[in-house]
Amino acid sequence: MQLDDMRIFVSAVEAGSFTAAANRLRLSKQFVSRRVAALEADLGARLLVRNTRKLAVTDLGQEFHERAKRILAEVADTEQAMSARRSEPRGLLKVSAPMSFGMAHLSPLVAEFLRAHPDVHFDMDLSDRNVDVIGEGFDMALRIGRLADSTLIGQKLIDVRMIACCSPGYRRRHRALQTPADLAQHACLPYGQQGRASWDFMIDGVRTPFEVRGPLRANNGEVIRDAAVAGLGICYLPDFIVAGSVDAGLLVEVLEAFMPPPNALHALYPQHREASVTIRAFTQFLREQLAARAATARGGAL
Repeated sequence: MQLDDMRIFVSAVEAGSFTAAANRLRLSKQFVSRRVAALEADLGARLLVRNTRKLAVTDLGQEFHERAKRILAEVADTEQAMSARRSEPRGLLKVSAPMSFGMAHLSPLVAEFLRAHPDVHFDMDLSDRNVDVIGEGFDMALRIGRLADSTLIGQKLIDVRMIACCSPGYRRRHRALQTPADLAQHACLPYGQQGRASWDFMIDGVRTPFEVRGPLRANNGEVIRDAAVAGLGICYLPDFIVAGSVDAGLLVEVLEAFMPPPNALHALYPQHREASVTIRAFTQFLREQLAARAATARGGAL
């Protein structure tokens, strides 16, 4: 019985299907299915019942799942304990980050970190989705905004300023915005996942959400920015996505007097990775380098 097969089985149970587990692990569905079958053959027991929609876990499968999670956690703790004894960063670091931020800031910093630490290897996932850090096996995730309650450890790296803006043409064609309440009469371009969208503004010193809607929603900042540049509506995005368009006159800021304080960029990682020398070194490197960049940016934030 191999540890990798155990990891694949646990991921399949928690994901609910071979397809979802394969996507999480970046493997083929067929490979995941074969490895689980091999595990069942090694154990001489049926762990899962397959059907067209989802997996059903047998009683033995449920017991094995709980034991396997404990074993894998102990293996991870042992690896981290050994890693903590090393003074130099080394090994694989699997990191998730927002796509726009990754392209604008993270890409050159990763290259610089690798030049300084040749024994480190990165597996980068640049995506605007909220990944399951533990379930998908990430060592670290970079996220912008207020953090939900979580078992993850969060380290603040830098402030990120939000900007509400639209094209000059849109502003000329539509009624002027006086307060955030006026957004209800405007085409807005929400950035994020499905569900109600709201933007935060300061009203009488209180951070207040305003629900917005419009002709386009996307989970990618560049798509929203380009739609705003094309005059389709108002966007509300991090500075590093729209600053270039604002500086070029393609977008103009609105509701500046009501913008909230900057959001924070956090590095998040599982508790069992807290002792990792590599994670500590990369987190500190990001904090120092991003602070240096922010010192020359508008408003002291990225």
